[in-house]
Amino acid sequence: MKGFSNIEQVYFLGIGGIGMSALARWFKHAGFDVSGYDRTESALTRELVDEGMAVHYSDEPEMIASTLVKNKCLVVITPAVPADMGEKLYLEGNGFNIKKRSQVLGMICDQGRTCAVAGTHGKTTVSTMTAHILKSSSVDCNAFLGGISKNYQTNLLLSESSEWMVAEADEFDRSFLQLHPDYAVITSMDADHLDIYGDHQSIIDSFGAFVGQIKTGGAVVVKKGLKVSRELNPAINHFTYSRTEKADYYADKIRLENEAYHFDLHHPNGIVEDVQLNYPGLLNVENAVAASALALLAGVSDDELKAALATYQGVKRRFDIRLRTNNYILIDDYAHHPEELKATISSVKAMFSDRWVTGIFQPHLYSRTKDFATEFATELSQLDELFLLDIYPAREKPIPNVDSALIFDQVALNNKHLLPKTELLTHAGQLKPGVILMMGAGDIDLLIEPVAQFLKQEAHD
Repeated sequence: MKGFSNIEQVYFLGIGGIGMSALARWFKHAGFDVSGYDRTESALTRELVDEGMAVHYSDEPEMIASTLVKNKCLVVITPAVPADMGEKLYLEGNGFNIKKRSQVLGMICDQGRTCAVAGTHGKTTVSTMTAHILKSSSVDCNAFLGGISKNYQTNLLLSESSEWMVAEADEFDRSFLQLHPDYAVITSMDADHLDIYGDHQSIIDSFGAFVGQIKTGGAVVVKKGLKVSRELNPAINHFTYSRTEKADYYADKIRLENEAYHFDLHHPNGIVEDVQLNYPGLLNVENAVAASALALLAGVSDDELKAALATYQGVKRRFDIRLRTNNYILIDDYAHHPEELKATISSVKAMFSDRWVTGIFQPHLYSRTKDFATEFATELSQLDELFLLDIYPAREKPIPNVDSALIFDQVALNNKHLLPKTELLTHAGQLKPGVILMMGAGDIDLLIEPVAQFLKQEAHD
């Protein structure tokens, strides 16, 4: 196989990550011996084990020394792995072939034609929508997704015949600069990952470099209003998309009927009338426009597009309605940046305008909390009530004087509560009837089912 001709083993440091696990599944399907390490067991790692991959959860250099063959092994690593991890030091010190996840994804995508979705938020939903449209059409595709598609119950889609790849183009660690797509969407270029980039302009410059890597004759579709110069790559076509105003691709006549959105989709070659999107949230109409632009560029017909969007079921942890009773609607969402909170909360308030909306938010990263505490507070103030949890640190060490109180003290709500994650369930009895919106990119998802079970019990009492 091109780029991997001498490889028999693939070892993943951080195999349980959503992007890493998709690559692991791809290599397993391609016939490689796949194994890996992750810090904690999860539902996803258990699935990988069930699929025939060996996964362990302790740092064991001596074990991998006896199982991995240097000249036949590719090691794939995620930036989240600490620099002083024993296995990492062993592999580096013994001259193993080590590549970042983004490099390997780029190598795979270079074997076909690629639709890439870039943006500081919206990537997972737009890429999953794009993949579903292509998969449902005569075009077909392979796809590496940043979430679990509810249509397919996986983060990897495979095709035996299609040359098309759909991939998220992740700006973190400048990973997307490993991709050379045929077509790309840019959904947003907000300030984020300032621990890596330093300032907002550096992020914008990095997106410009990404546009420069789109193949000659290809195209970029940019959310209208984003400053992406045509001069960055004059050898491609430049299009815009929008939900709120006219663009090359845009929606109008948007209406909500029985919690499904209907709209007309305008594109450079015509109009797709009365598109139905059964996936909730006004923000997802905009995402659908972006996904439709990529799909149409890749050769999907108007009729195929319309049929596919009507059957799109969404992504786990993206505006994911987990429970409905007479008194409660529980929604799980990955939102972890102020702009994502703004989009999610405003969509909930629009859909359920007559209901009390309670938000449960777990901040993600000390650095992001420090950089955007005021912006987080502004968006969380749109709720009716807030339960704010402690920060999920992920890869970071604590920063002095940075904690959730930095946000909490600025939230303009009378109904607000600051509490550790471990105490949420003991406060669940305070949750008022209405919409419960649980948000965050950390381990708040582990609390979804316990909260759902509590609310179900409340419904029966």
